[in-house]
Amino acid sequence: MRLAGSVALVTGASRGIGSAVAQAFAREGASVFLVGHSDSDALQRAVEETRHAGAQAGEAAADGGLFD
Repeated sequence: MRLAGSVALVTGASRGIGSAVAQAFAREGASVFLVGHSDSDALQRAVEETRHAGAQAGEAAADGGLFD
């Protein structure tokens, strides 16, 4: 639990490496906030997996187009 009391913000967290990183932070004790781009179902699954790994987790969908 090296990260107990920490908060991690993970972008690209809907699947793949981002989801794995979120779960790794969770296993180390961090609370995790996941941000995904377009697949809300995949993002919700990643949040559930992160919670299952032991973390408090929240999520938001964000589109890079906000910064155009």
